[in-house]
Amino acid sequence: MLYAHGLEKKFGAAHVVNDVSFDLTRGQVLGFLGPNGAGKTTTMRMLTGCLKPDAGKITICDTDALKNPTLAQSYIGYLPEGAPLYIEMTPREYLGFIAEVRGMEKQDIPPALEKVASEVMITDILDHPIETLSKGYKRRVGLAGALVTDPQVLILDEPTDGLDPNQKHHVRRLIRKLAQEKAVIISTHILEEVDAICTDTIIINHGKIVSYATPKELLSQSELYNAVSVIIETSAHAEAISFFKTHKFTEHVRLAGKMPKWTKLIIYPKQKQYILGEVSSILHEKGWRVAGVQSEQGRLEEVFRKLTLN
Repeated sequence: MLYAHGLEKKFGAAHVVNDVSFDLTRGQVLGFLGPNGAGKTTTMRMLTGCLKPDAGKITICDTDALKNPTLAQSYIGYLPEGAPLYIEMTPREYLGFIAEVRGMEKQDIPPALEKVASEVMITDILDHPIETLSKGYKRRVGLAGALVTDPQVLILDEPTDGLDPNQKHHVRRLIRKLAQEKAVIISTHILEEVDAICTDTIIINHGKIVSYATPKELLSQSELYNAVSVIIETSAHAEAISFFKTHKFTEHVRLAGKMPKWTKLIIYPKQKQYILGEVSSILHEKGWRVAGVQSEQGRLEEVFRKLTLN
């Protein structure tokens, strides 16, 4: 559905995007991550035809986007950063305008408009001036504009920016549903969205791809991956630390928190092997009182920092 190869972009002496390549198929939700200034938005602008790359190739639905940009753009729904809107219009007028200029037949516009308004939950404000709407509603109007023509490829820059937790949950669920029939790219700073909706991730830093992996593969790079957290009675914590430190599956043990009655330990396994069952059995055999035992899944934030702090 989307193919990018060797994308490059310079602004003066700054090499903002440097040899970025990836492809996207139907059913994929690609999380496009990176720190501020990494080149994410510049890459998305090149993919959508808003910015011409200095080098590289872009194909959208078998169409060369550099040779035939208008046709390529017809396959794309784009929500840019900041969701720029015509604030003097109402959402109904705005969405109708977007549908018309993108070539939708007039008789098809009203049902398409009603459908997308329902999907992004803006039916109740369709006839309110956009300038009077909250940031969250404006963001959803922008998302509706990206969806109204039912494009095959969605490119969404911070789609949940400004939304409250309930609205974020709804938009994430909508994206997962849309991805069943479309290919989706999401640029986001909210790492929880990666685990919630993405099938694949790219992390870009200083214009270059530093990671291309599934969310699970990313989590497996975390120091905490498959570590076991144990909340144990404080009177037994020293004995437990001494025992687990010398166990064959243990890399090291960390004291993670202490209260008068309970102490939290984290047991890190060698080679990140799964040890929850073995730890639970040992705790039971020793008769130590515990208030909780769980296997850690890792921390995306830790992996992100490790890959981008340079």
